[in-house]
Amino acid sequence: MDLLTRRWRADCRGAVPAADPGAVDAVGANLLTRWREPHRAYHDPLHLAEVLAAVDTLCAAERPATPGAHPVAVLAGWFHDVVYDADPAPDAGNEVASADLARHSLVRLGADDELTDRVVTVVLDTIAHDVPPDGADEARAVFHDADLWVLAAPVARFDEYCQQVRQEYGHVTSAEFAAARAAVLRPFLVRPHVYLTDHAQREWEPVARENLARELTRLAG
Repeated sequence: MDLLTRRWRADCRGAVPAADPGAVDAVGANLLTRWREPHRAYHDPLHLAEVLAAVDTLCAAERPATPGAHPVAVLAGWFHDVVYDADPAPDAGNEVASADLARHSLVRLGADDELTDRVVTVVLDTIAHDVPPDGADEARAVFHDADLWVLAAPVARFDEYCQQVRQEYGHVTSAEFAAARAAVLRPFLVRPHVYLTDHAQREWEPVARENLARELTRLAG
């Protein structure tokens, strides 16, 4: 059994203790099949593992401020990019499709409505990566930051990430990609903070700002 399969089982036990083991394995197998699709270059099992590790780090660092965040944020990690197409149909974006699959899968696992709704909300947050700072659900801030951990990755990993995203959009011209990618990245530098949690602002944000500035310079040619 591989590490991600074991991780999935553990995450399900933590979030939905009464879930049927057969349903857990069936849902997990579907998730991992999707995460391992050959067209993925960045949105792959490494990204999944990095996000889950970042969730663990943030929940440990932010405790006791985030007591109920971990089960929601880890499940959102599993589902947030589970549907991924670099050229999705305009009326069926990846995030909406991933949220729909999350809801269907969590119902199959026997998750309660509150947990299901929270996970779906967090997955939908990834459409714009812009979470209202109202503190209503600490899992939203935790996952926002975990999903964006790669912006603060060491230079070699950050540059690899940039190359992988370009690979996923290989069907787009260089000029079109540079303009669209800059439009995605630039707002993070304009915001007062890239990250929402105290730990990420303190430990990750300085590196993220350096990485983002360097990539925007590259994209500008």
